[in-house]
Amino acid sequence: MDDLENEVQLIDVDAPAKPRRFIFVLLDRFTMLSFASSVECLRIANRMSGKKLYEWGLAGDGGETVTCSNGAEFKLDMDLAELNRDDVVMVCGGLDVQSATNRRVVNWLRREARRGVTVGGLCTAAHALAKAGLLDGKRATIHWENQDSFAEEFEEVLLTKSVFVVDGNRLTAAGGTAALDLMLKIIADDHGEELANAVADQIIYSSIRTDQDTQRLSIPTRIGVRHPKLSRVIQMMEKNIEEPISPAILAKDVGMSTRQLERLFRRYLARSPKRYYMELRLQKARNLLMQTDMSVINVALACGFASPSHFSKCYRAHYETTPYRERGSHGTRERSEM
Repeated sequence: MDDLENEVQLIDVDAPAKPRRFIFVLLDRFTMLSFASSVECLRIANRMSGKKLYEWGLAGDGGETVTCSNGAEFKLDMDLAELNRDDVVMVCGGLDVQSATNRRVVNWLRREARRGVTVGGLCTAAHALAKAGLLDGKRATIHWENQDSFAEEFEEVLLTKSVFVVDGNRLTAAGGTAALDLMLKIIADDHGEELANAVADQIIYSSIRTDQDTQRLSIPTRIGVRHPKLSRVIQMMEKNIEEPISPAILAKDVGMSTRQLERLFRRYLARSPKRYYMELRLQKARNLLMQTDMSVINVALACGFASPSHFSKCYRAHYETTPYRERGSHGTRERSEM
């Protein structure tokens, strides 16, 4: 097996004066997929070039061990120490990134950024970068499930729905396999497309995405229906949560009567347009309740509800609990003053 492992056609690239070092900062309950994808790209780039182009280390608060979201425990190489200016920091986030982003992590990120270190965030770790102020005025992305809460908390950040974003020396990837796309771009920029493509072939990754690709499946794919007018209406709904549009206006915008729109939704989605719209708004509300410290009143307003009482009534009818109990059941996060 070792002989077979070594029988690869090497890609001719210039050897760097010294390997480019990546420091992966593993936050508590980070997502393994994004981290593993990134490290494997670096390892395979070394193998396919026959040269030590990259090296890496694992860091974290305390410098001992950290547990990822699937329960696996990782031994860290180092604490949050001072790095070399040409190192690349990749912060790896996952579940409840707000709690994992403590004062020490934020202060360390600010210090290293001031020294000129390139800083990236994988999966939900864009939250940590934004908390440290490293994304102010910059384009960035975060996992789609966290977009609502991120947009509410960090208005200075130019949030996109791209799979990854490179804005100067700030890098963000949305999670999952998006880390692969970001790392392949880095390898291509460092050593050429041929090596990046060879790495992609090794991991059987045949559709490399760019920063122009979006995270989520298209609306027709998500709902399992290919109907252009239905997709357009849903897109308008998703873009107008805070100030909902009436069914009459939605229907008019796609050249239909209100009755035709009603029949369209019932035929393909087994619910009325009003019900579907309400579910979208309540899903956003649930994300905000669980991922931010916004008051229930502000969550209600952000999701298009005129009063907390109406919001609570709709929420309870859909989720069988009140907004207050929903937040209480997940505990009150202790957020440090930064």
